[in-house]
This record gives sequence, structure tokens and C-alpha cells, in this order.
Amino acid sequence: MKLAERTRRTVRVQGTMEALVFRGEGVRFERVAVPQVDLGPGEALAAVELATICGSDVHTVLGHRSAPAPLVLGHEQVGRIVALGPGRAPRTVDGAELKVGDRVVWGVAVDCGRCRYCTAGLPQKCASLVKYGHERIRRGWELSGGFASHVHLRARTPVVVVAEEVPAAVLAPAGCATATVMAALAAASAIRPLEGAVVAVSGCGMLGLTAVAAARARGATVVASDPDPRRRALALGFGASAVGDGGREGIASALAAARARNGYTVALEVSGAPAAVQSLPAASDIGAVLVLVGSVFPAGTVAVDPELVVRRMLTVRGVHNYAPQHLLEAAWFLEQQADHAAFGALVGATHSLDAFDEALDEARTGGAARVGLDPGPRAVTLVG
Repeated sequence: MKLAERTRRTVRVQGTMEALVFRGEGVRFERVAVPQVDLGPGEALAAVELATICGSDVHTVLGHRSAPAPLVLGHEQVGRIVALGPGRAPRTVDGAELKVGDRVVWGVAVDCGRCRYCTAGLPQKCASLVKYGHERIRRGWELSGGFASHVHLRARTPVVVVAEEVPAAVLAPAGCATATVMAALAAASAIRPLEGAVVAVSGCGMLGLTAVAAARARGATVVASDPDPRRRALALGFGASAVGDGGREGIASALAAARARNGYTVALEVSGAPAAVQSLPAASDIGAVLVLVGSVFPAGTVAVDPELVVRRMLTVRGVHNYAPQHLLEAAWFLEQQADHAAFGALVGATHSLDAFDEALDEARTGGAARVGLDPGPRAVTLVG
């Protein structure tokens, strides 16, 4: 018992730590107080500055994807380190020593570093993967999602220190939307260089708009497609050369408008709409690569013409989760944006945890790419 006590650090706050607990479809969220957190070696406690409601959070609440309730949702956030576990301080993705006071973003997934997937370079598919905002709440790890005042960061969590001057609304999506885009671009560029490429982006929500800007920054000509005219207009503002209406001919019409006569060389499908997935191969150039990102919920099967895949020598890749390096790239990308206001504007109104129902309603309507949650400040007292 005494040995266990020496390997943990108890943390309490002035006031209380709190989390919103999801107990199942149609059940009101419950606000739960967490009196203290016991940090182990390599762990940390982060006070949440701002969290954003991801589309997958909405899908979970609506019952469109399974979840091990009860759980604390939320996996896109920016925060500040307020306590560290005993022993050696954890390291950030780029190797720096994490310190109390650091403003940080952190990854959605924690890997073991030892299994066959981790050793094969696929830590995002670790055999014992643990994900913030996706795990059933349990004793000792109650603060396991971003819809809370604090998050208990486990050992091996990918963490990146971020600049103080960048707005929280810009940085919060780094741990999901932006890092996923970096992973998708990495998957594509391993086969076809992005410099000088024609990149098609299907879906212009947070993922798609980020993909438009990131591909444009890497020297690509970008076309985009979405059924929502407001999102199409945003895509043009984020660097798309032309846009389509999101139907079966959406990308094809956008390519024609951009005078890309041979079709796209790289496509990122981030909507998950079966019609969009099915339409993309026909709009491709020879040797093109199609990266599927948005198909993370049941939406039916898609017919693919294998002759088209063979004759055009197409590559189809799937991207799910991301590796720690992609989180670092995401933070760098967001910090380097000259127009932080454009990215910040993708997050609509920010609500307190007390007003979570209103925030969720806004996220459901799709009025903004993301909706913010601000849990407010808490003072910290270390015990033990």
C-alpha cells in the first residue's frame, strides 16, 4: 500500500472538477463531480480551455454509432497542464519535457507501443487502443473526455505544446479534424506528390475545409464538393479553385470548372456519403489515389467497377485515427495560418457546460462546422 502511494499523486481543485456523462440515446446528460484525481507516472491533468463538439459526438448522441455508455464524450480540445504525475515528466510528441503551465492539445488515442500494430508503424490501430471521449467511464479515470472541466491524460498520450497567441477556437479541433486531415494527406502523398496535383475534396465541413486549405498550402489545385451552398462558399474562401453541388456529378463539374481535363490525381472523401464515394472513381485521372476518411458509420455498401480501378491503376486507401506525428503537423499547420479568424469562425457560439443542451442542439442543426464548450477556470491544489 505504501509503495502504491509513492507512485501516485493526488490532485484536487478549489471548487470541483466536473464532467458531463452520456448515459445513452434519449437520456439527459448527467453532470458529475470528481473530487480528486490520482495521477500515475507519465500522466498529467489538463484544465480544458475550450472543447468542440465533433460530428462523431453528435452521431453517438443520436444513436447512429455505438458507444460504451456511460462515458464522457469529447475529443477535440485545447487546455493547460495543471499537474503532473510523480517521477520523470512526460515528453511531448517532438521530445520536449512537458511542464505545468504548458498550453497543449492532445491526441484522441493512446497506444501501448508494443503490440504488432504499434511495432508495424500503425499505433493508431493499437491492439489495446484507448480513446478519449470513446471509453466507458470507470473508477480512476472519470475525466476521460473533453466535455469536462479537466481531462486526466494517461501515459503515452500524444501531447503538443501550442502557442499562447493562437485563439482556442483555432486550436481545439487539432486533436481530431486537423490531425485526421494530416494523416489523409500523408496517405495520399506517399503515392502521389501533392505539389502540382489536382486534389478533389468531397464534403466541406470542418474536415473538408481544413483539407482544402492544407492541400492548397502544399501547392495543389483544389476542387471541392458539398450539397450545402454555404459550405461551398467557404471552400472557395479556403482556397478551392472551383466547387460542385455534392451530387453524383459534383466533383466532375468542379473539375470541369477548374479546367482539370484529366480528372483529379488525389481525392479525399470526408463526408461518408455513399453517393459521393461511388462517384469519385469515375472522376479520376490515371494513377490517382482516393483516400476514404468519412466512412466511419454504417451507411450501406457502395458499388465499385473493378475494371475502372484496374485500367486507371487507381489506389484506394482508408484512414482511421492518426499517428502522433500527424498531431504535431496539425498544430504546426494551424499556428502558421495567417488568417486565424477564418479558422476560428468555423466554431460557432461557445457555451458553458451548464448550457450543453443548447450547444448540442446547435451542433445538430449544422449551423456551424463546430460548436464550442468553455468549462471555465479552476484553481488547482496538489495533495500528496
